[in-house]
Amino acid sequence: MKHPPNIVFILSDDLGYGDVSCLNPESKIPTPCMDRLAAEGMVFTDAHSNSAVCTPTRYGILTGRYCWRSRLRKGVLWGYSPPLLEPGRLTIASMLQAKGYHTACMGKWHLGLGWAWGESGPPGDGVVTRDPGIDFSAPLKEGPHTVGFDESCIIPASLDMPPYCYVRNGRVEEPPNAWVESSPRPALWRAGARSPGFRHENCLLDLAGEAEGFLERQEPEGETPPFFLYFATPSPHTPHVPRAEFRGKSAAGAYGDFVVEHDWVIGRLLEALDRRGLRKNTLVVLTSDNGAHMNDVNFDIERDYGHRSNHIYRGQKSDCWDGGHRVPFIVRWPGRVAAGSSCGETICLTDVFATTADILTTEVPHGTGEDSVSFFPFLRGQNARSRGPLVHHSVEGYFALREGPWKLIACSGSGGWSEPENSGAPPVQLYQMDRDPAERTNVAGEYPGIVANLLSKLAAIQATEDEGAV
Repeated sequence: MKHPPNIVFILSDDLGYGDVSCLNPESKIPTPCMDRLAAEGMVFTDAHSNSAVCTPTRYGILTGRYCWRSRLRKGVLWGYSPPLLEPGRLTIASMLQAKGYHTACMGKWHLGLGWAWGESGPPGDGVVTRDPGIDFSAPLKEGPHTVGFDESCIIPASLDMPPYCYVRNGRVEEPPNAWVESSPRPALWRAGARSPGFRHENCLLDLAGEAEGFLERQEPEGETPPFFLYFATPSPHTPHVPRAEFRGKSAAGAYGDFVVEHDWVIGRLLEALDRRGLRKNTLVVLTSDNGAHMNDVNFDIERDYGHRSNHIYRGQKSDCWDGGHRVPFIVRWPGRVAAGSSCGETICLTDVFATTADILTTEVPHGTGEDSVSFFPFLRGQNARSRGPLVHHSVEGYFALREGPWKLIACSGSGGWSEPENSGAPPVQLYQMDRDPAERTNVAGEYPGIVANLLSKLAAIQATEDEGAV
C-alpha cells in the first residue's frame, strides 16, 4: 500500500447499542455526530466486545486475544493495579509503530500501571486507602509508553476510580495530593486521591482536547508518517457529569446528557480531520468496550426515562446476555468503505488486531493475536467466510459461545449483575439468535445435540488458554 491509512480508533466507555440514535429509532438521546459517521461509513449490526466489562475488553483490543488467557480471569483492574499486559506482548500499537506509524493513546487506560511503590509494594487487589505509598514524582515503569505508544495522556482507570490525575508520557502531571470524598449517582465516584486541578466534569473535555490537539499536529498524506490515535473516552461511564451546556439536551436524564456531550466530542475529532485535510485517507472506527449499565441501586434508565440503552438486547454491562457485549461498531474510510452500508456478520473487538494487520499486509507472528480474525473483506463489501466460534465472557467469569445463529451460555442466569433466572433454571442456555435476538426463549432442552457440540467447542477453545505465552 503506497500510502497506508491513518487510523483513529474511538473506544467509548459503556456506550450501549441503543444509545446511538440511528441504531435505535426509539432512542431518547440525539447523537447527530455518530449518526453522521454511520451515514458516511459502514455499521456492523452484530459486533461484540470480547468481555462484558472494561479492562478485559481493552486487553483484547490491543492484543487480539481473549483476556481470560491472561492473569485476569474475571472482574476488572483498579487505578493502582499493576500492569496486565505481559512484557514483550505484541500490541496493535507496537505493530503499527514497527510499520512506521506515529502512535498516540489519549483517554482512559485501565490496564494497570507501573507505579513507583514504596517498600510495602502494591496491594494484591489494587485497592488502597488514603496513603497509597507511591512516589508520584517518579516516572512510571510501565504504561502506554512501554507498549507501543509514542505519546500518551491518560487517566489511570475509570473516571470513578482513584487516583484522579493525568499521566502524560509516563509521568504524573500533577501529584494527587488532595482528597475527594465519594459521591452518589448521578455524579458517582469513589473516594480517593486527586490532583488539585482535576475536575471530573472537565475530564472528557480535557482528554478530547488532547486527542484533537494530536490530530491538529498531523499533516496531510505523504508529508508525515501515518498515525494511529487510540482515543478511549471516559464517557458515558459514571460519573454522569455533563457540563452545563449539555444539561437537558436529552430526554434521558444526566446519563443521556452525558451521551450528548460524548457525541459532541466525537464531532470535534471528525471536524479536526476535515480541517487538516486528513479525512480521505483516515480510517475511523467508533465502538464501545461493552454494553450500557442500564440499572443499579436507585438507577434504572428504562424505568425512569423509557430509554433502552441496549436496544432490544437482554441484560446490561457485565452479562453474558447480548446486552452485556453487543456494541455499536461504525467504520468510515472514504473511497474504500461504502457510505451508508451495513454488515450483519458477527465480529469481535479482538478482530481489530488481525484486520489492521490485513490492511497493512503485515504478517502476525505465531502465538500472537490468536483470537483475532480479519473482517477486512467485509469492509470491502466482499463475501467471505464467517469468523467461526466467538467466546463471550462475563464480569463474574462465566462463558458463552456464539457460532452462526446459535448462542450457548454456560450458566443459568446472566453471569453478571442482572437478576439471575430462578434457582430451578437449567444450568445451560441456548438461543437461536436469528429468530430470538432478545434471548427470551431458552431452547436448550429442544436441541441437546447442538448444546453438546457447542459445549465441546467451548472446552476446546478454553483448553488453548496457555498458547501464545511470552
